[in-house]
Amino acid sequence: MVNINVTVDSEHLSAIGEVAEALRLRGMEVEQVLESGFITGSVPNDSRPELETVDGVESVSEDLSYQLPPPDDDIQ
Repeated sequence: MVNINVTVDSEHLSAIGEVAEALRLRGMEVEQVLESGFITGSVPNDSRPELETVDGVESVSEDLSYQLPPPDDDIQ
């Protein structure tokens, strides 16, 4: 599974719940629906391109994360 962020276009902000439901039907596990126009969640690697075809989706991007070392670790 890949964590992703979906940006909803401005024309569909008032219907963001419907966009989220359409994403669920295409296999996305929706975690959060933010009224500002973002939907977060996860999908299998191979289903990302299908999400981009959902009406109202502006973009789909992978959620890149990083882990900082604990503050008391030695500097490398």
